[in-house]
Amino acid sequence: MMQTVTTIAEVRNWSAAARRTGQTVGLVPTMGALHEGHRSLIRRARQACQAVAVSLFVNPTQFGPNEDFDAYPRDLTADQGACAAEGVDLIFAPSAAEMYPTPPTTTVHVAGLTERLCGAHRPGHFDGVTTVVAKLLNIVEPDAAYFGQKDAQQAIVVRRMVADLDFRCRIVICPTVYDPDGLATSSRNAYLTAEQRRRALGLGEALRRAESRVREGRRDAREIAEAIRRHLAAKGIQSIDYIEVVDAATLSPVERIDGPTLIALAVRIGRTRLIDNTIVLDDGAGLRETSSR
Repeated sequence: MMQTVTTIAEVRNWSAAARRTGQTVGLVPTMGALHEGHRSLIRRARQACQAVAVSLFVNPTQFGPNEDFDAYPRDLTADQGACAAEGVDLIFAPSAAEMYPTPPTTTVHVAGLTERLCGAHRPGHFDGVTTVVAKLLNIVEPDAAYFGQKDAQQAIVVRRMVADLDFRCRIVICPTVYDPDGLATSSRNAYLTAEQRRRALGLGEALRRAESRVREGRRDAREIAEAIRRHLAAKGIQSIDYIEVVDAATLSPVERIDGPTLIALAVRIGRTRLIDNTIVLDDGAGLRETSSR
């Protein structure tokens, strides 16, 4: 039977009991408002692990002062129903006071991977992400933790943190899930009006066209980025945070697409910030899975 707990002590007791009986533990860290993308991560964890935990925590330290922390969707009852349907064993739904009983003075910073893309537009965001993920990994001590490729920069940053700090955990990155109309699943999609959602479909369309261009042998990064920009403009999307063509491992800009390359974009439609990405010329490693030593 699925449990919902709110304290670190309860999670540690559950995880220790699972490991004592030889079970592998999987963790799906989320901020709640679960959608099909989250559910795909849970299913992946359920396939690979004997005990599966999902964290539901809207982490205040990864939101900037003018971002949507207060408005971020929260629905514990709906999230519990989704988790039960996917066979989750434990939900960890702590309060901010449980996770941060005193104002935190220690943060985890991953240099070199957090200054570009979303990091350039959301100062301090990734320090908040890596710090809370480090806390969750220490609390749950999972064998594997599951993240989505839609947040590609986050996945790359977390993977590097886990490797650098020797966490005993595999980081498994699962493919982006798209709604039937072609929009990448996101909790923030709930903010969109019907007309805004129609415009937002331009993100996925632009990335699919970029993939086609690369398959056709067009490898100039600037040309690919400009084609994406034109398509977004044609869809009525003018507020663009970035369109980046970067190395899929280092996030360094590339002039020519010759190996695994991340094409990522972030736009604003009304008050909603949306991101999406694709990896082209993937050699099979991509973002899929890594483990620490």
